[in-house]
Amino acid sequence: MRFAPLALALVLTLGAATPALAQHAPPVRVDDTLAPLAAPLPDAARLAKFDAYVESVQKQFDVPGVAVAIVKDGKVVMERGYGVRELGKAAKVDAHTMFAIASNTKAFTAASLNILQDDGKLKTTDRVIDHLPWFRMSDAYVTREMRIRDLLAHRSGLSLGAGDLLYWPTTTYSTREVAERLKDVPLTGGFREQYAYDNILFGVAGLVVEAASGMSFKQFMQTRIWNPLGMTETRYNSDDLKPGDNVAVGNAKFDFKDLRPVGVTSWRNVSGAGGIYSSVHDLTKWMNAQLAGGVYAGSGESAKRLFSTQRQREMWSVLTPIPTGKSPIPELADAASNFSGYGQGWQLSDYLGDRLVWHTGGWPGQVSRLTLVPGKGVGVVVLTSAEVGAAFNAITYEALDMMLGHSGHDWLKGYAAAVARSQGNADESWQKHLAARDANSKPSLALAKYANTYRDPWYGDVIIRQGAKGLELQFSKTAELLGDIEHWQHDTFIVRWRDRGLNADAFINFALDPDGNIRELRMQPVSPLTDFSFDFQDLRLVPVR
Repeated sequence: MRFAPLALALVLTLGAATPALAQHAPPVRVDDTLAPLAAPLPDAARLAKFDAYVESVQKQFDVPGVAVAIVKDGKVVMERGYGVRELGKAAKVDAHTMFAIASNTKAFTAASLNILQDDGKLKTTDRVIDHLPWFRMSDAYVTREMRIRDLLAHRSGLSLGAGDLLYWPTTTYSTREVAERLKDVPLTGGFREQYAYDNILFGVAGLVVEAASGMSFKQFMQTRIWNPLGMTETRYNSDDLKPGDNVAVGNAKFDFKDLRPVGVTSWRNVSGAGGIYSSVHDLTKWMNAQLAGGVYAGSGESAKRLFSTQRQREMWSVLTPIPTGKSPIPELADAASNFSGYGQGWQLSDYLGDRLVWHTGGWPGQVSRLTLVPGKGVGVVVLTSAEVGAAFNAITYEALDMMLGHSGHDWLKGYAAAVARSQGNADESWQKHLAARDANSKPSLALAKYANTYRDPWYGDVIIRQGAKGLELQFSKTAELLGDIEHWQHDTFIVRWRDRGLNADAFINFALDPDGNIRELRMQPVSPLTDFSFDFQDLRLVPVR
C-alpha cells in the first residue's frame, strides 16, 4: 500500500557501461572459461516484468525500500530503486540511495589484506601474532597457529556468533578491547575442523590491516579501494553519514509484528566485519572489478588493478567446507547447492551448473545480498530496508534466472513458504515453553536477593537492580540492552528489552548453591527467530558480591 510504481526509465542503463568504466576493455575472466554462453541481455519488456516482480516481493514481505543493480561483462544492465527511503515520507529509493551492507563488508576486508600481500607487507599465511603480538585466543595452540586467512574463513573453533555481544548492539568497547577479550571467549569446536560463522575475527583482521599498512582501516579502504573505483557513495560506517545524504532508514517488526523504523547502528569497534554503507550504483563498480579479476581500468600491461589475479583466485577458493542439504520447500529445490564453502570473505556455491561467489549482510532494519557468477560475467546486488532475507533471495534468484536464461521457478511462492515455515516453528517453540511452565511456582528467594552485579569473563558486567516497576537488567557496556524482568517459573525469569525492535527477549535462569545463594546466572533467547548475534547462551555470569 505504500510502494509507488516505478517507471521503467528510472535509472535504466540497458546495454551501457557506467561512466567510470565506459573506456575499459572487457573484463578478464579468472575462471569458468569453458562455461556455456549466457542468455541474451534482457530487453525493456523483460526488465519491466522484473520491476513488477520486485514490487510484488516488497508487498509480500513488507519491505519499504529496495535497490537492485545487475552487471554483465563490465556493463551495467540496470540499477534502480523501488519504494521509499523512510516509512511515511515521500522520498523514493533510487540507485544512489545508501544502505547498510553489513557483512558484505567482509569481502572488502579480505581484499584489503590481499592488496597488502601484493604490496609485500604480509602474507595471508602469516601468523596473526607476527603482526599483532598481543593477540590471544582462549587456547594457546590456536593462538600460535592462527593465520591471517583463518581470520577470514569461519573455522577458528568459535561457536556461531561467539563474542558478538561485545559490539552488538553498539557497545562502548574499542576495537582493540573487543579483540583482547577474545582470550576469554570459549572455543566449542576444533581449530579448522568445521564451519561456524563469526564476526569478531574480522574485527581482528581490520587491526592487521592497520598494523601492516600504517594507516587506519578506514583510510586504507578509502585510498586503496573506494577512491580508485570512484565509489563516492560509500561510507565507512554510519558515523560518516552526512546531513543530506541519500540514505535508507531500516525497519524491523517490533515484537515480530508491527513494522517500524529502527535507530541507526554503528559497528565502529568491529569494522572489518560490517559497517559499510553503500549504494547499488557504487557496488556495480565493486562487482565489475571483482569479475575482472581485480582490474578496474585499462587492459593488458597497462591495466590498473586493486589486486592480482592470484589473490582473486585465493579469495575465491574454499578454505572451509560447508555441509549442503535439500530444501523442504519444493519451489526452492533448485536453489540447493551441490557444493558449498567459504573462502576469504566470500560464500562459494553453485546454481544450476554455474559457480556462485556471494555474501549476505544482516543489520538492524536492513539486509542485503551480493552475488557474482564469474563464468558468465554477471553480478547482482540487492539492498533492502527490512529484516527479511527471503526478499533479497527471491529477487536475487529471479535476477539470475533473467540473466542466465532459466525459467519455471516461483521464487516468491517458495520463499513465502519458507518464511511461514520458520514462523510456524517459532510458534511451536513458544507453545512448548508454555506447556512446560509451572505458572503457580514461586522464586526461591525474595526478589531483592536477585539484584546484583554479575560478571562474565569475556563480556564483563551485567547488572540486575531494583527499578521503578520492579527488577530490571542492564548490560553495562550496551545502552540498548536495558530490560524489565518478569517471573516465568521457579528461578527462571524473562527479560523483555525496552527497545521492542530488538526481538531478543531472553530467559534468565539462576542456579543456587546448597546454601541457597546464587551461584550462576545463565541466559538464552526466548524465540528461535532471534538473531544469532545475541549470543546470550555463551555468557557465564557469576555474582560479583
